[in-house]
Amino acid sequence: MLNNKKEIDQYYMRQAIKEAVKASEADEVPVGAILVCDRQIIGQAHNQVRLLKDPTAHAEMIAITQGCEFLKSEHLRATTLYVTLEPCPMCVGAMILARIERLVFGARESKTGACGSKIHLLADAKWNHQFKIEEGVLEFESAALLQEFFKKKRR
Repeated sequence: MLNNKKEIDQYYMRQAIKEAVKASEADEVPVGAILVCDRQIIGQAHNQVRLLKDPTAHAEMIAITQGCEFLKSEHLRATTLYVTLEPCPMCVGAMILARIERLVFGARESKTGACGSKIHLLADAKWNHQFKIEEGVLEFESAALLQEFFKKKRR
């Protein structure tokens, strides 16, 4: 049984990493997301941009959609979103609109990260909703997936 916050975060991040592996196997950028409410997974996804030919088909966006369908609500209060990579501005915007309570991510994203790496959307403006951010959970595992994926692409 998972008892403390660190163990719980690592457990769900491992689930997100499994989703990221699925993305990599499908030749998608290996990002995975798990949406949790009351210790239940209500959304799980990986990037599907190439598959769907849709630039908005990020793991976070798909998991948010699944969570809204599960809860039958456009708001995801009392949820935590676990993502292997720091979300981009589009995904952070969706999290604000969905009223997600907490974001946990693995690796930072220097090119498009919107939680402090490139910009910090929550710090830069006064939104109608804020959420807590926990970063660096299983950071090395998340980053290794991305590094290996892009190393293969360059070969």
